[in-house]
Amino acid sequence: MSQANIKRVKSSELELKERLVSVNRVAKVTKGGRTFSFSAIVVVGDSNGIVGHGLGKAMEVTDAITKAVEDAKKNLIKVPLINGTVPHEQIGKYCGGDVFLKPASHGTGVIAGGAMRAVLESAGITDVLAKSKGSSNPHNVVKATIDALLKMRDSVTVAQQRGISLNRVFNG
Repeated sequence: MSQANIKRVKSSELELKERLVSVNRVAKVTKGGRTFSFSAIVVVGDSNGIVGHGLGKAMEVTDAITKAVEDAKKNLIKVPLINGTVPHEQIGKYCGGDVFLKPASHGTGVIAGGAMRAVLESAGITDVLAKSKGSSNPHNVVKATIDALLKMRDSVTVAQQRGISLNRVFNG
């Protein structure tokens, strides 16, 4: 996807909720023994179509989470929502992580696991069927889910890009 199509959003005027996806402890072995540090993946969103993800690394867990939240606020995107679900089926890929998103009828809920669930719920999606294929690494799953959400287009956007009326998009 080209950089021109990415829908960036400013975080200053938004009411964002943060959600911790994973914390990982990393050991560096030195002459004096082991030095432990932590990396944290966080997803932030306003539950109204805006979502972002971030990674933070520090010697303490709380510092890593704080850095991850700051990074996530820099990477916010706008997601098209139609009645609490995604507009169409979409596949997202990042490295070894493949995800599949499919719209669901009202009342279905978020049928997704782990890292995907955090991204979808933070975006405000209430009904969706999702499957994670390939890597189960939270880094790859979060980024593949964001990729799938970036590729989503609603009917108004499609009509504008094609230069046709909205009725023609639905009626062919």
